[in-house]
This record gives sequence, structure tokens and C-alpha cells, in this order.
Amino acid sequence: MLTFILLVIILGILIFIHELGHFIMAKKAHVHIYEFSLGMGPKIFSHLGKDKIVYSIRAFPIGGYVQMAGEVYEDDDKIPKEDFMCNKSWGRRLSVIIAGVTMNFILAIVLLFAMSLIWGAKNTEPVVAEIIKDSAFANSGIKVGDKIVKINNYKISSWDKAALVLQLKDKDNKYNFVVEDKNGLEKKYVISPQIKKDKKGNETKVFGVKVKTTNERGVLSSLKYAFKKFFATIEQMWLVIVNLITGNLSLNALSGPVGMYSLVDESASYGVENVIYLIALLSINLGFINILPIPAFDGGRVLFMIIEKIKGSPINSRIENICHSICFILLMFLMVIITIKDILKLF
Repeated sequence: MLTFILLVIILGILIFIHELGHFIMAKKAHVHIYEFSLGMGPKIFSHLGKDKIVYSIRAFPIGGYVQMAGEVYEDDDKIPKEDFMCNKSWGRRLSVIIAGVTMNFILAIVLLFAMSLIWGAKNTEPVVAEIIKDSAFANSGIKVGDKIVKINNYKISSWDKAALVLQLKDKDNKYNFVVEDKNGLEKKYVISPQIKKDKKGNETKVFGVKVKTTNERGVLSSLKYAFKKFFATIEQMWLVIVNLITGNLSLNALSGPVGMYSLVDESASYGVENVIYLIALLSINLGFINILPIPAFDGGRVLFMIIEKIKGSPINSRIENICHSICFILLMFLMVIITIKDILKLF
């Protein structure tokens, strides 16, 4: 029960920060706002503010919204024309749309900075610190102190990226490593990991290597860590999207609400630092997914705005709404599939 409450709080923080970005920029642009909502579905609380905006909390903590007048076209004859979102300048509309993503990214950087300032900036470098006896790495010829530079032609700048690349499918179960030794010389190795299965039949690739971890302290180290981890996470998410499309990564790599529950439960068991780190990563994830050029997301709206800018006139509002609706239905269908997979993993 405590894990569920913590999950709701985390989702609430992420959604609130995202929607707050839209809300602040919409008010600055003098766009008429009907409602600021946390959650979706039936209302469980609402309050009419002095600014005539309805502030509400809804039953399902899986999203939220800022309902603005004229998001696609003039839709209310009681609102002055200049207060419609669609009648604002291109630049102002863009600023309102991307404000949510921007706030999520800012939150992530602030949390990463604060976390590393308190507990230290933990960097896991792709430098071999230990090799497990009789493992795939032990039989490869790679030595302690060697630095992993590339895996399967992917440049490796952190162990986080290396761990992701090692999850990608390889039909021959062979991974090409480029390693730099202590003298700066690069050598190539081909490693086939051991495949181990648990009781449920889930496969795990075992390479048998532990990497170097450092813990730096100080404001500059913390600031460097925050931005480094932010951009590294963005790069890894892009890698995930590309490999999901190409089929090198299965849908099992994605998590829905049930998978997030398990992540929160595991993070909470390791303490406050891990929970803060998880919130930062989820905030980056939410921002990244939202800015993808897919209708129904903020990035989809930006895409239509770019097309509008290129063609010199707005896109037919009916066509845009149909595109948003179709993609929303497909995304909900995908969410159902991922949730079913998450549930099956529990049994």
C-alpha cells in the first residue's frame, strides 16, 4: 500500500510539473484557460479560482491537462478572439506547447544536482574493475584497467549506455568490443555471453564483468554530473526508440503502470537517494516521450506547427484532430499490451 501511495505521489509530481509549464506559459501568453487538471477520468475534487479557472484532481493518476480555449480552432463564441490559443503568434503557441517538456527536463537536472550534492556524484565508468572467474570476460583476454570504447560499433561513454547496448538482440550472440588498454592501444575482442534462465524462462546475458565506480563531491562535480547524466539518459532513450523500431529491442524493455510500481518498490527499498534518482529518470522519460513528433503528444503538435510554418497556412483542424485521436487510441492500446506483459512478469 505504501508503494502504491509513493507511486501516486511520484506520478503526481511529474504530471504537476509538466502541466504547470503549460499553465504558466499559457497565462503569460494571455490564453483563456478553462481547467487545470491533475489526473484523468471522473473528478474527485475541484475548485473555482479567483481567476475563473477550475482546478481539479481526477480519479486516475495517469496524466493531466490544461484545457485552453481554441487549442486547434476557435471553439467558444463567448471568448474574445485574441484569447484563443490558435490566434496567438506562432512563437507564443510554440512556447506554450514545449513548456511542459522543458519543466520536466529542468526538474530532472535539479534533482540530479541536489542528489549528487548530498550523496556525491556517482559515476560508473566503462573501465574494467573486476572480471568474474570462468566468465565470458575471463576467457576473452580483456584485462582489469582496460576501458571499453565501443560495443557493436556503438561508442561507449558510460556504463549505462554499455549495459543498454548489451541488451540489444544479436542473432549470433556475439558482441564486438573495442577496448583501450592502459597504454592507450586499442584492441578488438569478440565475446559471447553465457545465457542463464530463471524459473520463469526469462533469459539473462551474463558477461562477468564489474566496472569502475567513482564518487566525487562538490558543486562543480555535482553540476557536471547532473548535465552528463541528463544527456546520457536522452541518448539512451533515443537508442531504445530506434531499436524498438528496428526490432533489436523487444516490448519487454518498456514498462507501464505495473512495471513502474515494481520499480518504485525496488527503489524505495534502497532508500531516499534511489527514489530521487528514479523521479529524475522518469521526468526525463516523460519529457522525451512527450517531445517525440507523434500526434497526441506535445511533439506531435510541434510537428503540425512546423508543417504550418513551412506551408505558410494552418493545417485543416479536422485533419489534425483526427490524427491526434487515432494516435491516442493506438497509444492506449499499446499501454494495455505493455500492462498485460508487466502483469504476466509477476507470475
